[in-house]
Amino acid sequence: MSEVLEHDSLLPVSWRGAPRTFVSLMTLYESNYIRLRQLTDDLPGLQGTATSSPLNDCPLRLTVEERGRYTTTLTLTYLFEQDGLATTDPDLLVRVYHDARLAEAMHSAPQHRHQVLSGLRSQLSELNARWRRNVMLNKWLDYCADRGHRFVNATTRVP
Repeated sequence: MSEVLEHDSLLPVSWRGAPRTFVSLMTLYESNYIRLRQLTDDLPGLQGTATSSPLNDCPLRLTVEERGRYTTTLTLTYLFEQDGLATTDPDLLVRVYHDARLAEAMHSAPQHRHQVLSGLRSQLSELNARWRRNVMLNKWLDYCADRGHRFVNATTRVP
């Protein structure tokens, strides 16, 4: 069964949810959880801040913001060096529901660097905004795994 969980595209489904519906959003949260588990060996045990720095990609920082009995809230972001200053983007706030095995992108950076994206953001309903954030998280987690990111024993604070 664990082999199937490593590849969420192989999960059998007995129904088909229409895109941008509550049902398909919950399926997306489940896929986010599976993809996030590919990046760390101990998702429920994460603490502090950890950085993944493969040779072929920007450093990826994971910071545990809050831990509860059944949830962990974390920030996931790339670290960019721009004009001698550290810049973080996209600064996604992710809540992991350990008991339900779901991960939801709850919030992204308040401002986008591109005006077109900022304008589109204000026109989205709450369901569409959740859909957009979580599709982005899903694709980004898959990309990060492909680039070699991994948080191994991510229980110590790294600057």
